[in-house]
Amino acid sequence: MSYQTEEEQIERIKDVWQRHGAPVLTGVVLALAGVFGWNAWNNHQENKALNASAIYQSMLESVLQDDSEANRARGAELAEQLRNDYAGTTYAAFAALMQARLAVEAEDFAAAESLLREVVEQADDKALQEIARQRLARVLGQLDRAEEALELFSGSVSGELLAGREEVRGDLLQSLGRTADARQAYQAALEATGDRRNRPQLQLKLDDLAEEAS
Repeated sequence: MSYQTEEEQIERIKDVWQRHGAPVLTGVVLALAGVFGWNAWNNHQENKALNASAIYQSMLESVLQDDSEANRARGAELAEQLRNDYAGTTYAAFAALMQARLAVEAEDFAAAESLLREVVEQADDKALQEIARQRLARVLGQLDRAEEALELFSGSVSGELLAGREEVRGDLLQSLGRTADARQAYQAALEATGDRRNRPQLQLKLDDLAEEAS
């Protein structure tokens, strides 16, 4: 009886395997493939981030080490590599900001405008977008497009970002001869500054406007 029961159990297992074994095995294989694929993707992302970080560090060293043409050219080359090979990453956005800075120093304001607009439109980080927006506003001011620059500022920011925005607005308004509005912007920037010692130029700008008004 026991033998017969064991034989029936074996037959039952065979029957279950014939009917469900292949799908179960396929499911296991797919699950394992998913795990290995996920791990491979994570490893790829980690390696990509490490490579981008190394290139970014080399870019900074090239640009900040000294002011030689060779180093600046090397820095610009590495920045371009970051933007092309790691598009959509924070490193690419930082690279565009660096390229824009180099363009401004070379008085190539058109190139700086294009690079900064790229960060404003594509960066995922809101703080980076605002920094790029403020720098873009200054570039437009250099191109005598102050009114257009003022239209860049929308949405709310706070803290040092607000202080920076209001200072840029003050500079643009002053360039347009709107002294009272400029004074209000500088005052707002001063009030948003956490430590006023970090922005001594703000008080100087306010004092200059007071002297002009007297």
